[in-house]
Amino acid sequence: MTRSTTPVANSTVTGEPEAPPSALIRQRTRAAWMFLAPTLIVMGLVAGWPLARTFWFAFTDANLTDLGASQFVGLDSLQYVLEDPDWWTTVWTTFRFTFVSVFLETVLGMVIALALHAKFSGRGVLRAAVLVPWAIPTVVSARMWAWMFNDIYGVVNAIFLKLGLIHEALAWTAEPGLSFAAVVAVDVWKTTPFMALLILAALQMLPDDIYEAARIDGAGPIRVFFQVTLPLLRGPLMVAIIFRMLDALRVFDVFFVLTGGSTETMPMAGYARQRMFEYQEIGVGSASAALLFAIIALFTAVYMVVGRVKLTEA
Repeated sequence: MTRSTTPVANSTVTGEPEAPPSALIRQRTRAAWMFLAPTLIVMGLVAGWPLARTFWFAFTDANLTDLGASQFVGLDSLQYVLEDPDWWTTVWTTFRFTFVSVFLETVLGMVIALALHAKFSGRGVLRAAVLVPWAIPTVVSARMWAWMFNDIYGVVNAIFLKLGLIHEALAWTAEPGLSFAAVVAVDVWKTTPFMALLILAALQMLPDDIYEAARIDGAGPIRVFFQVTLPLLRGPLMVAIIFRMLDALRVFDVFFVLTGGSTETMPMAGYARQRMFEYQEIGVGSASAALLFAIIALFTAVYMVVGRVKLTEA
């Protein structure tokens, strides 16, 4: 009987202690930390310090007029935010905006990505043109659409009146129901190209032989999409969706530019800004900002746990 000479990588199986890292590994580790140190220091100064100050102010009664006179009040500011009906209105507005806008952006992004993935003349030019709305800064695009939604000289009312869809000019950015629809429309117009770009990149990575086999089996386009394309895109699509959801949860600029900070159409970030700078309640504003950070962190943690479980099962 011959003894196997295949080495066993796991030291717990052989019972032998793990070998200490070699000098080369230690040298590479030190070099990696040296290269990462400047970035970590800058991130700590730019992001870590303001975040820590925000959490500290959340436990105080700090006021913008006299920050030096702030006192530690524990969870009073947090309790005030949680008992404020305006806060829960902004929470509902933010979550409703997140799910509606991300759903529409995902569906439209998938349609655009599938169209751009097809082979036709001028495809490169069309791909570049589709990215134009995403390249425009959010404040600029929101201001542009604010003019278009104007109830007196806006082009949206002019087109709808011409087509007979409405009988009188609508105040798109003044009425809560219409302003929410206007904000969603602007966000979908701007961010759909981002979703389309991510989905298109995933589509280009799919092997062609799978589609060739599906065509040989006689599968139609709809069946190929739902039974071949969509299952293969599940991972990249979930990454794109979670990125957009995390970005939509902290939305502020498009709401502020279009609606001017109305309570009925205010996101959570707008509530924090209003409390800090309009009411000058730094403690209450910081508590609401800390709650927003906790919600985003919870979404991120849940996604990481779910993603790790799916990878383990695969």
